[in-house]
Amino acid sequence: MKKVPHTYVIVFGIIVVAAILTWFIPTGKYVEVTKVENGTETTEMVFFYEENLPPEHQEQFESQTQTWHVFSALFKGFVKQSNIIIFILMIGGAFWIMNKSKAIDVGIFAFLKFTKKLEKIPLMNKLGVDNIIIVLIMLLFSLFGAIFGMSEETIAFVIILIPLAISMGYDSIMGVCMVYIAAHLGFAGAILNPFTIGIAQGLADLPLFSGIEYRMFAWLVINIVGIAFVLRYAKKIRTNPQSSIMYREDEYWRKRKENESTEIKYYTPSIAWFVYASTLLVLVIFSFFYPITTMTVGNSSFTFWVLPLFTILFSVLGFLSLKKSVHFFILLLLGYTIVFLIVGVMGYGWYVMEIATLFLAMGVASGVAINKSADEIAKLFLEGVQDIMSAAIIVGLAGGIIVVLSDGGVIDSILYGMSRAMGNFGNVASVGVMYVIQTIVNIVIPSGSAKAAITMPIMAPFSDLIGISRQATVMAFQFGDGFTNMITPTSGVLIAVLGVARIPYHKWLQWVWPLILTLIILGFLLLIPTVTMELSGF
Repeated sequence: MKKVPHTYVIVFGIIVVAAILTWFIPTGKYVEVTKVENGTETTEMVFFYEENLPPEHQEQFESQTQTWHVFSALFKGFVKQSNIIIFILMIGGAFWIMNKSKAIDVGIFAFLKFTKKLEKIPLMNKLGVDNIIIVLIMLLFSLFGAIFGMSEETIAFVIILIPLAISMGYDSIMGVCMVYIAAHLGFAGAILNPFTIGIAQGLADLPLFSGIEYRMFAWLVINIVGIAFVLRYAKKIRTNPQSSIMYREDEYWRKRKENESTEIKYYTPSIAWFVYASTLLVLVIFSFFYPITTMTVGNSSFTFWVLPLFTILFSVLGFLSLKKSVHFFILLLLGYTIVFLIVGVMGYGWYVMEIATLFLAMGVASGVAINKSADEIAKLFLEGVQDIMSAAIIVGLAGGIIVVLSDGGVIDSILYGMSRAMGNFGNVASVGVMYVIQTIVNIVIPSGSAKAAITMPIMAPFSDLIGISRQATVMAFQFGDGFTNMITPTSGVLIAVLGVARIPYHKWLQWVWPLILTLIILGFLLLIPTVTMELSGF
């Protein structure tokens, strides 16, 4: 059997191919051009090949055929993806400290014990308790993806859900499915995602989050198909664990569980009460300065006493958990970390820096609570960083792909070439071609907001010319942006998730391509009603 190249080799190979493309694709750039018609000033994105660029833009445009740059692209890739790389390292170190307390093991044990009780209920047993758990978890993360565009945040949750999946008799792929796949099913079927729908509709001069009725229907259909695919796979793995393509690699996770499965002693050191009091004091201070939080969900928002409410709950739950064992207190800290992640993202615009800081604080607090010294906590943090280092490195390598295409000046040229390929087709064919273009572009530009900024100023006016509603064009962008996020090697988040899960990219590709193909076909079918039926907002 021919040996599959290492993931690093595959990614570097893609970088080399990208460099070769810069030798054959003409360089060019989209620039903003201001026009005045009937006294009204408007701006639009216009593509120019390098030699035809307006003088004011020529100095700003730098491109160079890529040769030896494939090596410097590795350095630039690390710089470009530095925020995600640091995020991964901090998350890995923080969770390693928390894992030392065996709190996750206690939580999983309690969870599995609870599911065993549910199996005694006839209806639950008939439906399958595991199936219900998987569906509920996936729907939760799908809503996160659909409402506020959860993506990078999934990296942290993968570390939690994979041990749970292994304990339930599944594999690491199921752990990734419950978080990453679920969030991106929601991302593709976005309902109120401000980073994709919000930007795309704004650039298309549409009322923000209009057409929500059909998008909610599309989200539901996408999730039914996606979750059904995952449940079918779960049944196969549960029946025969060795049928998993990750069975050999998952030995790491199984051994890790065996090594951590020694008898757990329930205790509460006095220092844990100090951590409880200190955390409560911090929450009281923040509640004083931020008594009211405005939570933004899409284009809607509501104001509530979020921090004071959770502070009061922490004062009660923290006391009760410590009376039981420090393990449950640390699980409470983890739960509050997740809660404040959501509050921070939706209420205060947090991103990876704030989230990483939050998890680091959780890790340090966990270490202190189990009576570890500062030196011991630092050592555990470094062990966690070392354990997850390979995931961080692959993210930097993948960033080099975009660097080569960008420095070679061919990204906009590729986009322009594909847009010209859209001839005078019928409405269904035209929206289908738009969808294909957006899907291909997403492989090169995985950032939804960046792709919206480049493609929507071109696609929206073009849709007017061929008689397609701009809302349908936004839907084509939405589906094209969402599905391929789960397969493109240029996605830093995907590469990071696979690195954390220790799933080689080629094995992920082998598993996920039938799902992606199914979703891409489904996306086209969902686009047909947008040009053949009268839909609200279209």
